[in-house]
Amino acid sequence: MDHKQWREYEERCTQERPPACTAACPVHVDVRSFTAEMKAGNFNRALDIFRKTVPFAGIIGRICDHPCQAACRRGEAGDPVSIAALEKACVEMTSAPPAKITLPPKKDRRVAVAGGGLSGLAAAFDLAGKGYPVVLFEATDRLGGGLWEMPAEVLPRQIILTETAVLEQMGVEIRYQATVGQVISLPELCSEYDAVYLGTGENFKPVPGPEIDQAGRCRLDPVTLATGLNGVFAGGGLRTGPDYSPINSLSDGRRAAISIDRFLQKVSLTAVRENEGPYQTRLFTSTKGVEPLPAVAPGNPAQGYTREEAVLEAGRCLACQCLECVKVCEYLAHFKSYPKKYARDINQNLKIVMGVHGANNLINSCSLCGLCREVCPENFDMAELCRVARAEMFKKGKMPPSAHDFPLRDMAFSNGEQCALTRHQSGHASSSHLFFPGCQLSASAPGHVERAYAYLTGRFAGGVGLMLRCCGAPAEWSGRTGLFAAELQEIRKQWREMGGPRLILACSTCYRMFKSHLPEIEIVSLWEIYDQLGLPEAAGTQKPGLVAIQDACTTRHEKQIHQSVRSILQKLGFKIEELPASRETTECCGYGGLMLFANRKLADDVINRRIRESAAGYVAYCAMCRDNFSARGKKTYHLLDLIYGLADFALPPQKGPGYSQRRENRARLKNKLLKEIWRDQVVQHESAFENIKLIMPAAVSGVMEERLILKEDVQKVIEYAERTGNKIINRNNGHIMACHRPVSVTYWVEYTPQADGFVVHNAYSHRMEVEGNN
Repeated sequence: MDHKQWREYEERCTQERPPACTAACPVHVDVRSFTAEMKAGNFNRALDIFRKTVPFAGIIGRICDHPCQAACRRGEAGDPVSIAALEKACVEMTSAPPAKITLPPKKDRRVAVAGGGLSGLAAAFDLAGKGYPVVLFEATDRLGGGLWEMPAEVLPRQIILTETAVLEQMGVEIRYQATVGQVISLPELCSEYDAVYLGTGENFKPVPGPEIDQAGRCRLDPVTLATGLNGVFAGGGLRTGPDYSPINSLSDGRRAAISIDRFLQKVSLTAVRENEGPYQTRLFTSTKGVEPLPAVAPGNPAQGYTREEAVLEAGRCLACQCLECVKVCEYLAHFKSYPKKYARDINQNLKIVMGVHGANNLINSCSLCGLCREVCPENFDMAELCRVARAEMFKKGKMPPSAHDFPLRDMAFSNGEQCALTRHQSGHASSSHLFFPGCQLSASAPGHVERAYAYLTGRFAGGVGLMLRCCGAPAEWSGRTGLFAAELQEIRKQWREMGGPRLILACSTCYRMFKSHLPEIEIVSLWEIYDQLGLPEAAGTQKPGLVAIQDACTTRHEKQIHQSVRSILQKLGFKIEELPASRETTECCGYGGLMLFANRKLADDVINRRIRESAAGYVAYCAMCRDNFSARGKKTYHLLDLIYGLADFALPPQKGPGYSQRRENRARLKNKLLKEIWRDQVVQHESAFENIKLIMPAAVSGVMEERLILKEDVQKVIEYAERTGNKIINRNNGHIMACHRPVSVTYWVEYTPQADGFVVHNAYSHRMEVEGNN
């Protein structure tokens, strides 16, 4: 993505957009912050927030016609917040004076304002605040215009005098009994002043001309409030009837002041003014699950809210924001912000040439599962941004290899000579189908691969081939686009050599990779096959019970897989509980996107959050989901455990194999199948390090698993140390310390020799380069 595309993507996130109440307010009062301070009882702070966008707050707070209230989202769950009543309570109960206004140096352009109603007052206030000398022409002997027609019990007269006195303090010259059109004409104003604002509204009738409509009113530009006369602007329309809107009159004055300032500075009057006045916000706010509540009724309606009542009513505010994705995604919540901010951070990270790339951890921690896009009303997809960023960082050489070193080594092992295998079914020269179980099922439960393959060869007459390897997901997830393309090309090549058969996939991630990147290959899920062709005879031997389904995040949009899995469980006699987030909104198990390797703490949080969602035992059809959940003590079964009647519901959760065992399982699976199915003579070539016998206490094995250290890594260090003599002996305990960097990770091992092998006391790894280390 270039910078423009990045910015466009960033704009999809609506979190920084104002809430509906603020957008509906013509002067955009920060209602959310205002009510938050009222809720906390901080009335002085609430008034400060109100004054930031509302000049003459004491007046407006008592008479505002509150269009914000009709837009309040709380109205979708009970009554809208009584914003007008809260404003009134705030200004009546707070005596704090406004902050002293600091005026800029005077400018050399003069402005005339005709009319001392709210519109003219607001224009004079803003223009004086910008340093313009302002002369205000008022037809009567007092400021306020139609405000004086309001009942005194609603708007006390002293309030009008006190609030409007600020204009003289700001240096505004006020000429009373000066009716424009009588005492002074509009042409005279235009000749004496550099700009004119007619705050008497659209009903002002200057002189006949093309700028006057058939009703004798000024034709106004709806955006700039400019009339047909150069330098003349108009607004207001203060009336005492049902059309009277104090807040719109105030808004007209403020918008006209912006136009006049731009006019005098000779810049565009129209640029970047889309959201002046009321508009529809893009901020999405869900009221799903919000308890409907009525508005707090004042004990004395004539007097309005007491302090306590105002606090209670302010507490009904929903403090509108979106955060739909943050609510459901532990990753987005972990970094304590939201996608728009994350997108900016990632974009900045990509621009850095020298220095610390602080967003690398953010980029690498995403599971790439796409749940955020599923729940976002604007389809914001953090996975897409992180994929692009990972590829860019790797291309620029700014992505630390340590983040993805382990899973990439694991992929290389799966696709190496020890594990990879592609064969037609024994006794067949061609294949109508090709079974692709995926590297994780082969590592976690190789027996299931054998059972599934035997089932498939018994169901299809055209020959079912077998392909053991990794689909390349770690390369795609880590941003190694070239490596991923090479892995896909090898799969495509072998598939063509097999005659282009239909692929049967047991792994959800493989399904997604093939569907997205190898569309020429026809694919089908193993679960669809079991559902359509019937379950094996071994099915149904366990006692039926209640289970919750963990849908794999990589099948988010594969409805046919969701249905097949549920159909299988129903045929087996199980009762199904749907987790709160399932099917298209399912959550990742912490392995996707290599989160588990880039941010172990976050992955643990993701797993723990998911397994707490139900007390029922879980059923997964992804090997990593099963292993990750069971490793944290959650009773979780692979769907094949149930299909083949191998689940013992009386036993506690059974952990999956460790990393070293997973490697051995893949290699042994290949050798076993070659021997038993194809009757090949398997010759195993052992490297020197494989002859190193290790004696490891359980605690050390646990440490190695946590630190992503394989058994073969320790063997290589000891073999290297014993062969070269590059080791250190601790004379206090006799332990030997040695290090070695076989690939891109440096390993340290503390051990002692014994007659029958080597006792390992501890092992460490540093996923960085150490200068001088071989």
